Amino acid sequence: MFPFTIEKVTSVEAAIAAASSGRRLIAGGTTLIDLMREEVEQPQQLVDINALPMSEIRIDRSDLVIGALARMADVAAHPDVQRLQPLIAESLIEGASPQLRNMASIGGNLLQRVRCPYFRMVDAACNKRNPRSGCAALGGLNAGHAILGTSDHCVATHPSDVAVALVALDATMRVKGPKGERTFPVEELFRLPGDTPHLEHTLLPGELIVEVRIPWGPHSRRARYLKVRDRASYEFALVSAAAALDVAEGVIRGARLAVGGVGTRPWRMRAVEAALIGKVPDRRVFQAAARSAVEGARPLSGNHYKLELLPPTIVRAFEMTGEIA
Repeated sequence: MFPFTIEKVTSVEAAIAAASSGRRLIAGGTTLIDLMREEVEQPQQLVDINALPMSEIRIDRSDLVIGALARMADVAAHPDVQRLQPLIAESLIEGASPQLRNMASIGGNLLQRVRCPYFRMVDAACNKRNPRSGCAALGGLNAGHAILGTSDHCVATHPSDVAVALVALDATMRVKGPKGERTFPVEELFRLPGDTPHLEHTLLPGELIVEVRIPWGPHSRRARYLKVRDRASYEFALVSAAAALDVAEGVIRGARLAVGGVGTRPWRMRAVEAALIGKVPDRRVFQAAARSAVEGARPLSGNHYKLELLPPTIVRAFEMTGEIA
């Protein structure tokens, strides 16, 4: 282990100043501590932000607002989350073991690093860890890697489950930094790898996530999360789907769909959504719409199976909403 220092801050302003100076912020530490143990990351100065007043879970009119430091376990168990946005609760429970949920924060979960084994092997080529060094996954073990949004420089999937749900529900996030506050869709937090895969998110220097806001809609209570993985216990998704439906008078008025385990970021499926609007919620309608989910996919030698697994996973997630005839 390498030497480092840690200090504690009690105000958002102090945290912004620390981040602006290059120090690393830490909350639950469920990702960063692992990477430090493996010497993938070697920050010299850590700043504990757990004392900041950003862990509240509240209802603002009909929106669900979650502080960035709220623990995954607390959010998943909160009665207002379960009542108004069950998709969020499901994705959090599916996203980690009980021990990790007790420690991990919502903001940290969104910013977690990829789980590609080559990223975590310091002697392997990885453009995320060491820009312009190459991508060992392209010709290596890549069964768990992405088929959407990939580039010749990176094929790692984004690992967060709750991020998939937040993108499906059109959640927004409020961030603070040296230049003030701004609010933007959670979907816009995540960058495609392109030729700069080491740049993973759109936060500006010194910015930190303050809260996430999920708007309520008629689809909110008819929303489900389905995660396909190698084992039933804690594991990352091979394919996952966050699906929500608004059906009135036997016709689909609104559909929300985002998928995980297949993209380099949480992947919104707007073409599938558009194909469902105005249709009768029949299984064949969903099967036809789901086929478009793999358009533009770039499978690797080890993950062709995701082309076949993704469409039925989408259909099953919509079935779980209870709205399909």
